[in-house]
This record gives sequence, structure tokens and C-alpha cells, in this order.
Amino acid sequence: MSRHKKTLQQEGTNPRTLVCATILTPSLMSPVFLLLLPSKCKSGPVDLVFLIDSSRSVRPHEFETMRKFMIDILNTLDIGPNATRVGVVQYSSQVRSEFSLKTHSTLDTMVKSINQIIPLAQGTMTGLAIRYVMNVAFSAEEGDRPKIPNVAVIVTDGRPQDRVAEVAAEAREKGIEIYAVGVARADMTSLRAMASLPFEDHVFLVESFDLIHQFGLQFQDKLCAIDLCAEGKHDCEQICVSAPDAFTCDCNKGYTLNEDEKTCTHVDMCSTVEHGCEHQCVSTPGSYYCICPDGNLLQEDGKSCGTCRSANIDLVLLIDGSKSVRPQNFELVKKFVNQVVDSLDVSAHGTRVGLVQYSSRVRTEFPLNMYHSADEIKAAVMKVAYMEKGTMTGLALKHMLENSFSEAEGARPLGRNIPRIGLVFTDGRSQDDITEYAKRAKEAGITMYAVGVGKAVEDELREIASEPVEKHFYYTTDFSAINTIAENLKLNVCPEESQGEIEVKDPCACENLVEFQQATMSRMAARLEQLENQLLSRK
Repeated sequence: MSRHKKTLQQEGTNPRTLVCATILTPSLMSPVFLLLLPSKCKSGPVDLVFLIDSSRSVRPHEFETMRKFMIDILNTLDIGPNATRVGVVQYSSQVRSEFSLKTHSTLDTMVKSINQIIPLAQGTMTGLAIRYVMNVAFSAEEGDRPKIPNVAVIVTDGRPQDRVAEVAAEAREKGIEIYAVGVARADMTSLRAMASLPFEDHVFLVESFDLIHQFGLQFQDKLCAIDLCAEGKHDCEQICVSAPDAFTCDCNKGYTLNEDEKTCTHVDMCSTVEHGCEHQCVSTPGSYYCICPDGNLLQEDGKSCGTCRSANIDLVLLIDGSKSVRPQNFELVKKFVNQVVDSLDVSAHGTRVGLVQYSSRVRTEFPLNMYHSADEIKAAVMKVAYMEKGTMTGLALKHMLENSFSEAEGARPLGRNIPRIGLVFTDGRSQDDITEYAKRAKEAGITMYAVGVGKAVEDELREIASEPVEKHFYYTTDFSAINTIAENLKLNVCPEESQGEIEVKDPCACENLVEFQQATMSRMAARLEQLENQLLSRK
């Protein structure tokens, strides 16, 4: 993806790796420096190492001021493993690393370590310190990051006791930009030998607090990255990507950057990919989907159209968990649900199934977008706990309409023409009105099935069911027979595929009473036989 980059570069600066070697004499520094430094800024990724002179000429109170100077500088920077990393090295006749670039990731731990530094109190081997910084402090083993500016601040108060010109030139050849800052007794010739060009930007001989303040401002200007995106100083239409003193423009998914590298154009996915849609392709940001003409349904492949389909629906089951169902029968209801699930082609792009249990209240057991396989759904169904209490079927229908078939809970957009099917299973009369939400559900395009058992009211079931009622309404007198309904229930097949509908039975009809009586007598006989066998086994 094309991106547009704009930069703000100060005249005379070099976009090379930065290493700032700041040579400061502590005799003129004080806590006032903290007040003179600019406020904290957001710095770009930088690897910063302080080189501090702890030779004999540095008096104890001056070394304490040097500590404060380092801490004050750090207080203006954005410290972190992905922002500014800091190391501290002190030197005199020898070089000692106090902590490396990878040691600390927070300002607090750095400050604590700086306050624990004990001066070496020997000679002034500045050249040796520069070589250590070049070869060790800025190595990957010590935490140096590739392609990240390296900044070293050398703090000294006098003339070096070794040669600095050659090693400083070698450091600059490696892309290190050196700042040399001295205070009072520091030697200007040595400072210029160490520093990068131009000298007016890289050499500081500090003789007053004002000059220290000027160095602080200059140093912060070098490290601070202006976040042009955050400040609104960009002309990107959609996405601004910040970089140190720069930005690039990018686009949201489904859009491409125009030639002006600022504005974005929607990508018509239908015209750029082999979509394979039989009827019509509809482009969306970064994707597309197929639709079919009125009277046709999108098939399982998501591309072809037909007058019927054996899968690819959004199905929500509302199961009655009232106290009249009873625990043992509720387990049969769960098996009924799993029988229905077994008849479906469940997947994220095929059929989705959600489950709601209701009694005096309504509880979503799992939404349409929770599970994408039949095994996951069946396992979740068997873990559903029985609610008991009342039978608020109207409230359940309201919940199904307003929540279960929302896109937030996994229902596919209406424009996708994926059938929405609701199945209500109940064993008794509703304790609230079902008329309004049974009607509104069907008006919303939801195909409603009603399954009743036992004391379920036929008029209510018929009111819930979609037209033709005879094909969307099922009833049986006993829970033990609901498996037969599950075997014959056809939620999403063509009429010619139907294996026969369950006859809608009037529980008061003579033949049904006889059937119920025969089934009851059969179960009683089996139970008596079981009890007799138990008695015989105890003798």
C-alpha cells in the first residue's frame, strides 16, 4: 500500500545516527537547572548514553550537581523500552558501566541507579571513554537497537589525559554525532576535537546557568519528535501515521491511497476479484458478498442462487424452562434441541444457532455467534441449567426479536438474505401476552415454528407459528414423543424435500385420548415389571 511521507528537518542537521557527547563541568551546575529545562516531550526512539567525568578534579558537591543534571535531562524525555533507552558510564583513569541501555525501562529505576553512583576519583581518560561507548555501550549485547539514533552525553570538567581526536573521528565515521560540553576548566580545543560539525551546534563551554539552559533546550530539540498527527498538522483524509517530525498517510481497510498520497478511494472488491456471484456482488470495505433476486435464496457456497436451500440459516431456539416442565423432562428438551442441531449444517458461514431459555425471566444461553460447530453447540446445550418458575413466552419472543436476531449477537445482515428462523418450545399456557411480539417477529421476516407438548395451548402455538400454520406448528401429548418431532422437523428445506409433516393433534380428540391412555398403561406396566424384578432380587 502506498504511503506519503512528509518531514520537517532543521537546516544544517544531519539525519544520521545521533550520539551526543556532552562534556560538562559540574562546578557551575545547580538544582535551578531543573526549572530551566523545557517540559517533558514525546521523544522518538533514541538510545542515549551518558559519559560522566568522575576524575579527582571533580569535587563531591560538583559530582552531586552532575547527578542532578542527568536526572533533569531524563525528566524531559519519554523513557521506555520502545522510546528512549538510557545507559550511564563513568570514567576517570578507567571506564565503568553503571547501567546499560537494556538495564532499566522506567525513569524511576534509572534515577535510583544514578543516585547510587560512587565516583572513581582518578584521572581523565576521555578518549578511552569514547572508545568504550563506540565499541561496547552501543552494542546489541548492551541493548542498542538497529536503525535507532544513538545519543551519548560526555560530561567532563578538564583537559583529557589521552588522545581524543582519532577515536572521536572514528566514532563520527560510524555515524555518531558528538556533542561536547565543558564547564569552566574544560579545554575548548579538546571539545572541538571531539564534537561533530558544525561546532556552533555541538560545542558548549558552559560558564553560567543561562548557557546550561541553552544546552538543555538544544538537546531537547534534538531528541523530541513533533507528533504532527496528534497536533493535527497533517492533511491525511483517513489515517495519519506519526514518525519523528514526519507523518505518512494511510487508508482504512477497503480503501486505497490516491496518487496525491493524501485522499482515499473505496476499493470496489466486486470489480477487482473473481467473486463468482451468480446474481449480484455487493462490495463492502475490504470484502464483498453475494445476493440473490427476490424469490431465490443464497446457497451454501455463498455464491449461487436457488428457490430452496438445505442449510445456511440463523436459528434461535426458545425453550421453556418453567417449573411445570420438571427436571427429567428438561433433559429431554435438551436432547430435542440437539436432535435439531444434528439435522443442520452448522458453521460460521452456514447455519448459526443460538439458544434462549425462559421462565419468569429470559436468559440467553448462547448467541448466534458463539459456536461454529454442531459438537460445540451440543456440548453447550447439555450444560444448560434448568431455570424453573413461570412461563413468560411473550417476554421471550420480545427478547428474541430485539436481542437474539441482532447483528451484535451474530445474526447476518438482512441484506444477505439469510433466513432467520425462531423455534419456540413450550409445555403450557403463557403467563403474559404473546400477541404483539409473535406478530412483530413475523413482520420482521422471522419464520416462526411453534412446538408444544402436554398442556401447551393450541391457540397460542398457532398464533406464534408462521403461515401456513400446519407446516410450522407441532404438538405432542408427551415429552417422550418430542424426539419424533425433532426427526420430522424441517426448518430450511424445499417442500419437495420434506419427509412428511407431523399431524397437528387435538389433545381432546377421542383417538388421541386413547393413544395417551395406551402410552400411559405401557409405561406403567414397564415400571411395575421393574419394581417386581427389584423385589425378587432382594429375596
